[in-house]
Amino acid sequence: METTRQYNPEFMAEALKQAKKAAAINETPVGAVIVHKGKIIARGYNKRESKKNCLCHAEIAAINKACRVLGGWRLPECDLYVTLEPCPMCSGAVIAARIDNLYFGAYDKKSGCAGSKINLFESGMFNYNVNVAGGLMEKECSEIISSFFKTLRDKKNRK
Repeated sequence: METTRQYNPEFMAEALKQAKKAAAINETPVGAVIVHKGKIIARGYNKRESKKNCLCHAEIAAINKACRVLGGWRLPECDLYVTLEPCPMCSGAVIAARIDNLYFGAYDKKSGCAGSKINLFESGMFNYNVNVAGGLMEKECSEIISSFFKTLRDKKNRK
């Protein structure tokens, strides 16, 4: 596997833009981008509610697009930037896609699988290892999610 490429905050900022798109359509604000050789090749954001499909996570959308761009199911020399620690499904997809590096913002204490609940990326657990760095732009990534759910709670309490 290629050595770890350096984290680039510009790509996490783009993932945050994707999260804001999700929030704008009343979706949980999670955004993702996939970078190949220093260039964004795919973007995604949550659409579970609008598509009525539990598979419509930001990471899955970005992985689907990146596979189309590169023409295969493996994503060599790719990095995933996502605003929230991946869930079990998305963690499995990252490993299966052979993504080199995962960079995430906020930790997900309820279902995060890059260290919060479990770490599916621990070296040697699977036949492919992903380099992981979390807590990047954590404040910004956490705030957009916290604000979104606070607004939902406030709306519910006003009814």
